[in-house]
Amino acid sequence: MKTLVLGLGNDILADDAVGILAARALKERLGGVADVQETSWHGVALLELFIGYERAILLDAVMTGKHAPGTVIEINPDDLAPIQGASPHFTGLPEMIAMAKELELEFPENFRIFAVEVADPHTIGGEMTPAVRDAIPALCDRVCAALGEPPAKS
Repeated sequence: MKTLVLGLGNDILADDAVGILAARALKERLGGVADVQETSWHGVALLELFIGYERAILLDAVMTGKHAPGTVIEINPDDLAPIQGASPHFTGLPEMIAMAKELELEFPENFRIFAVEVADPHTIGGEMTPAVRDAIPALCDRVCAALGEPPAKS
């Protein structure tokens, strides 16, 4: 099954780097199992990255306030609320998924989102919160488990 693992974020914005850093850690572990990529794109701009894959796993930072920083969670894409932006250019994942379906694009049927609860996704050049940084191995293990791969050796 053609699989994409995509780390989202910005590696100069403190905790927002968690998805990108996890993708970097997974590149070697998942070499023949999945295409592992990273991007700072968002919304509809992401659409072209998913085209042609049967399965996709998205890695990102999330700030819900419902979990302690460093908690790894899985988010059901169907539970994401649409973004009410000032422009149709500012859209989120729900709009991207809906657009792919509407246009009948070859979009992954199996689409999962793993995220880490963060404390500071906005500080430019800031250090990652220790709990968020320490969650990267657990995030990587969740991805490997989702793909049927063994966890990292301790």
